[in-house]
Amino acid sequence: MIDPVALDRGFYRLLYAGLAGALIFLLILPIDTMPGGLPGPDLMLCLTIAWLHRRPDYLPPWLIAGVFLMLDIMLMRPPGLLTALVLLGSEFLRARQQVSVETPFGPEWLMATAVIVAVFVLQGLAFALFAVPGGSLGASLVCAVLSVLAYPGVVLISRFGLGVRRITPGDLDPRGLAR
Repeated sequence: MIDPVALDRGFYRLLYAGLAGALIFLLILPIDTMPGGLPGPDLMLCLTIAWLHRRPDYLPPWLIAGVFLMLDIMLMRPPGLLTALVLLGSEFLRARQQVSVETPFGPEWLMATAVIVAVFVLQGLAFALFAVPGGSLGASLVCAVLSVLAYPGVVLISRFGLGVRRITPGDLDPRGLAR
C-alpha cells in the first residue's frame, strides 16, 4: 500500500516539473519576433517561492536545481547562474519557514519580494561583472518588479487552482516536520 502522504508529495513534484515543462514550451515559442520588448516576470521563480511558503516538503532542493538548470539551458541563459541564485534563495526561505497557518499574506509577500529582488540584483551584478552581452542590471530590475507584481496571482492560482495549501498543525508529526 502506498502512503497517501508520499503519493501526495510525488503528485505535486510531478505537477511542478510538468508546469516547468509547459512554461518552457510557451517561452520558446516564436510568438513575438520583434526584438527589444520588456522582459516578462519569472513565473517559475514565483511558483517556487509560493510553494515553498506553503508546502516546502513538495520541493526538495534537487528538484528546484534540476528544473532551473533545465530552464537555463533551454532558454540559453548562462547555465547554473540563476539556478544557484534560486537555490540559495529557496534554502534561505526554507530555513526561515514558519509552520503556521496564521501567517498573513503581507509578510509572506515581503519575504518573497526580498528574495526575488536579491536573486535578480545578484544576477544583474554577475552579468555586469563578467560583461555578459544583453544582460544588464536594469533589465534584471524590471524583471524583478514584474515578478513581484505577478506573485499574488501565482499564489492565487497555486492555492485555488492547484490546491497547494499551507501546512496545518494536523499535518505535522511529533517532531514538527510535515508528514
